[in-house]
Amino acid sequence: MSDKNKRIYIGAAYYPEMWDECEVDKDIARCKQLGIDVLRVGEFAWGKMEPREGVFEFDWLLSVVDKLYANGIYTVMCTPTATPPRWMLDKYNEMRRTAANGVRDDVSSRCHICKTSPVAREKNRIIVTEMAKVFGAHKGIIGWQIDNEIFPYGDGCYCPQCKAAFRDYLENKFGSVENLNKAWGMVRWSLDYESFDAIEPPVDGQWRHPSLKKAWWDFQCDRIYSYVDEQADILHKYTNVPIGTDMMATDELDYYKINRRLDVVQFNHYNPARDLAKTSFSYDFLRCVKDKPFWVTETQVGWNGSWFAACGYRPVGNCYANTWLPIALGAEMNMYWLFRTHPSGHELAHGALYSAAGRAYRVSEEVKDAVCDIKKCESFLTSTAVKSRIAIHYSNTAANNFTGAAIVEGFKYRDKLIELHSAFKHYNTDVIDTPHSLDGYDVLISPFTTTLDENGFAERVTKWVENGGTWIVGPMSDIMDENTCKYTHAPYSFLEELAGVYTKYQKPIDNDVFGATWADGTPLSISTCFDAYEPQRGTRSLANYSAGEFTSLSVVTERKVGKGKVILVGSALDANGLLRLVNSPRIAKASDNIILSGRSGDGGNGIVAVETENRNGHIELDGQYKELITGKKLSGSIDIAPHSVLVLVKN
Repeated sequence: MSDKNKRIYIGAAYYPEMWDECEVDKDIARCKQLGIDVLRVGEFAWGKMEPREGVFEFDWLLSVVDKLYANGIYTVMCTPTATPPRWMLDKYNEMRRTAANGVRDDVSSRCHICKTSPVAREKNRIIVTEMAKVFGAHKGIIGWQIDNEIFPYGDGCYCPQCKAAFRDYLENKFGSVENLNKAWGMVRWSLDYESFDAIEPPVDGQWRHPSLKKAWWDFQCDRIYSYVDEQADILHKYTNVPIGTDMMATDELDYYKINRRLDVVQFNHYNPARDLAKTSFSYDFLRCVKDKPFWVTETQVGWNGSWFAACGYRPVGNCYANTWLPIALGAEMNMYWLFRTHPSGHELAHGALYSAAGRAYRVSEEVKDAVCDIKKCESFLTSTAVKSRIAIHYSNTAANNFTGAAIVEGFKYRDKLIELHSAFKHYNTDVIDTPHSLDGYDVLISPFTTTLDENGFAERVTKWVENGGTWIVGPMSDIMDENTCKYTHAPYSFLEELAGVYTKYQKPIDNDVFGATWADGTPLSISTCFDAYEPQRGTRSLANYSAGEFTSLSVVTERKVGKGKVILVGSALDANGLLRLVNSPRIAKASDNIILSGRSGDGGNGIVAVETENRNGHIELDGQYKELITGKKLSGSIDIAPHSVLVLVKN
């Protein structure tokens, strides 16, 4: 956003196409009562925008945007390409996504569009261009959202056009079918393809080659990247406000690629109250994709729901904390789904700020309270940022490698990283993918990062370590290439040489057979997988296996490289073990139910503390601070009530 608009926005999704004009006026009044200052509109309204082919009607929507702006409420305008009108999908059948069984999707829901279809692409370009002409320069619009929760649902589209495009994609990548067969190791089980025309996409539920599965997923994602790029290029011709696309942060769809032509990272989540703390993992990731403030475009108010209510109910105070947490960790906008429950159609059971009858809930008051308190701190929040010296790798390639070959039974890559990340509640920590720059970090942690020979990473990380960085790498890192194949020259592509070890064993079997101790005899908790090392060339052992056939072999090693060091980890460590290796100062001492965000910048230095587990907590301050919500001066040990927030600026 421009400097003149540098502020924090709290809002919700709104669907004016559902309501009479008089109801829209009432909802504007309700927004003002809560302090809501931004609404997302338009994302599913293509049918009302283009009721007949080539006939565009935007006056109704322009009237809404005008009214909102006149009342101090801004708009995030959405392109409606997730829901083309029924008449269009009936006339142009090829626009519909095809399931693996060859059946075209019914016109009964949303996000059912083939991303390869030339007709779909052309219709998208037309509606986005017409919208941009009308709304691109509107002063009330502060951002755009492309499509809705775009993703390869059902493993993508299996129509003839997508199959043909997939074969072209593989031919462009490998050059010849012989190269593909060699890269994928298709000689095993006599699976060699005779031509690209012989390649069929994998079908879920069948035991298919992991290289094929990953290639099909990469292809479907590639369709989406170009689908988003195309709309972004059109919008950039007509508007100067930020453009993004709302997504779930699973990283199975590469966040760096999909945001390559976008201006702001947008995020939707429906984590229940019990998982509020886990959401911080996503925020630490989103903040880094473009190294700038991100937007939460959807989160549940009281509960989620479609046919029935789901994801649990938020206890008293949780909605307040859920409003604050992304702002504390670097967001400049947080929007709820939705403002007012739909009176008909899908998702009747979903919670909202207001019921279909226009009545507020208890959580509505919590949002109002949060808006009021955020405004008190807005100057500090917008003039400071979260600056981290620690980074954790969260790899798109690894996420998709593990989908095709989990290696460890029941292994869930994202869940394991969230568990690891929870050790850093009291540290500023970035979560990054391998394309991200390493400049500015003192410590880099790369667990379960299967593929490290990509994006020039091997050369970059070696230079970064030589210049003084500490790289904590493993377990199960550098074990596969981009085709989900293992290396044959060594267990790793380059880690053995850089870490100075010989890998004696690799056992991806989660069990309680193997124990470990630090060099000083302190017990070390390990799990999930077990790599055992013989240190070489000046490498020292920090921890050894103490049970099983690995006794006397290393589980954690350290080697100095230039001014820095490489710490190789052969098993999953618990929080205490990991923090012992990090050896970095905390933001402050606090109880483990408190998430801390250290902020610094022109607005000074401070801490935002958020209680996430609905119980009493505390923080130990190293000096005198002013708490901006209450205006009190605080020092020493401070109690923090359940689901409350402290915004502390050091005097």
